[in-house]
Amino acid sequence: MKNIQIFALSTCIHCAHCKSYLDKKGITYEVIHIDKLEGDGRKEAMKTVKKYNPDCSFPTVVINDGEKVLIGFSKKRYDEEFCDVE
Repeated sequence: MKNIQIFALSTCIHCAHCKSYLDKKGITYEVIHIDKLEGDGRKEAMKTVKKYNPDCSFPTVVINDGEKVLIGFSKKRYDEEFCDVE
């Protein structure tokens, strides 16, 4: 079982595709909508995003505390990463 965090924007279509893909696969994840956070919470979340993705683009998907990071959404790349889940 993988520990998955998605750093996303609530209005981002690529983030929506990412979440939809994982939902269809039945994969559990935690989503952090950066644009819905305020103050120190937003600063800390952006600090985490920048640690794994210096360009700070979305979605940033952190798997197993940084063991693997997926940036953006590509069905092919997600199929490769989550091929063992069905």
